[in-house]
Amino acid sequence: MTTDVLSKKTLYAHGILGMPLAVIGYPLAIWVPAHYSGGLGISLATVGTILMLARLTDVITDPLMGELSDRWRTPIGRRRPWLLIGPPVMMTGVYHLFMPDDGVGIVYFLFWLTVFFVGSTMITLPHRAWGAELSSDYHQRSRVTAAREIYVLVGLMIAAAIPMIIEILADGGSSVGQVFKTLWGDAFGAFSGDFSEKKVVDRATLTGPVLAGMAWAIMLALPVCAVIVLAFVKEPPLGNEPRPSIRDGLKLVLKNGPMLRVLAIVLLVHFGESFRNAVSLFFIRDIVGVPTIGAAYFFYFIAGLGAIPFWLWLGRKIGKHRAFMCTLITVAAVSAANLFLGYGDYSIFFLLFVVKGFCFGGLQFLPIAMLADVIDVDSARSGGKRAGTYFAFLGFSEKIAIAFGTGVSLNIVGLLGFDPAGGVEASTEVGVWALRLVYCTGPIVFYGLALKLIWSYPLTPARHKRLQEKLARRAKRLAAKASAG
Repeated sequence: MTTDVLSKKTLYAHGILGMPLAVIGYPLAIWVPAHYSGGLGISLATVGTILMLARLTDVITDPLMGELSDRWRTPIGRRRPWLLIGPPVMMTGVYHLFMPDDGVGIVYFLFWLTVFFVGSTMITLPHRAWGAELSSDYHQRSRVTAAREIYVLVGLMIAAAIPMIIEILADGGSSVGQVFKTLWGDAFGAFSGDFSEKKVVDRATLTGPVLAGMAWAIMLALPVCAVIVLAFVKEPPLGNEPRPSIRDGLKLVLKNGPMLRVLAIVLLVHFGESFRNAVSLFFIRDIVGVPTIGAAYFFYFIAGLGAIPFWLWLGRKIGKHRAFMCTLITVAAVSAANLFLGYGDYSIFFLLFVVKGFCFGGLQFLPIAMLADVIDVDSARSGGKRAGTYFAFLGFSEKIAIAFGTGVSLNIVGLLGFDPAGGVEASTEVGVWALRLVYCTGPIVFYGLALKLIWSYPLTPARHKRLQEKLARRAKRLAAKASAG
């Protein structure tokens, strides 16, 4: 590793893979549950349970991929082979999962969801570990994760633009016009028409075309972005550091206090976020009545993209963990305010949604940057470079939290009587209230628990600097020993 300033070419070539991976994540969280429950007739609770079951494969695949990625040394590197193997697996899963035939059942959904998750692990985990190894510097690692997050947000804007375009084509643009008219007044009146008009298009019928559009975007972008990473980013050279066994390595991870704290924080934050995300489409469409889901998320991700320089600056000023606290407090406040919204409160909802979008970038990349620093604690103790193993633990924690957050959320809302196909009119009063409470209060509870852990986070910039000095002294000793031998 090097502490030199990374070139923009390296930063942005490495980060570009975040774009197609983001296009994948958004529909999986928002549109897939709605399509399989509303469009294909599988119950909402069953969809949530299947999402949990499919994620259990990560108990095996994530640790295995972490070890393989760390130990498999090939002529082209440790991380690079997986960017050749993983994309075809993921693309196959995307094709079948996002474009199912009518009448598919539970087994179909579970099988192709599992294939999709395996392909995702094969790409994401080695790519993140590779990024952590590009630099050992505290702030350079923030730049690596921020560059990737820029592409993530671009990918999310593409993902949001697809349903927005499909909604415009479906109703001639009246839904988007209604949003603009509500936000900025009669200047857009000619475009939007009569705001009180009943919507002509049933939004629930658009989930199929939306997922098909996203599938083709992913299958076109993923191989191109993988080739760019392979062509323009070099893996740092490996030294002769000792490699602990899997058992010893696990013991070192469990003794790494900052690592365990980051994992607990990630579990709580991702559980809270996925708890809300799983029902976001239903809340936005049926509780607030926003005419176009795509436009709402498009503005959301634009705000997130624009905010990345701010979160980088704040992380430098007060530390990554304190900046992360700021994102959680702001998002929790937004969630509390949403509880008081009713049907037709578009302006207030969009304002709150954009504020949450502003926090999205920090919410995503700050924990990853924190983990890259945590790996140095392990390196100082074991003498090894095992970023793949550490990102396997992070990936597993994220996925389990997302799976159970999504599953529990959909089960609560579905079992209490919310009907995803019929909306509020076809649902029980308890089901509608459950939807409102899950969306608004879930993040508050879990973010609050995470804040207690972040408050006393021990790996500050000053402590990390001392770690780096220790690692630099060790590297000099090893180099001197190697040259003398």
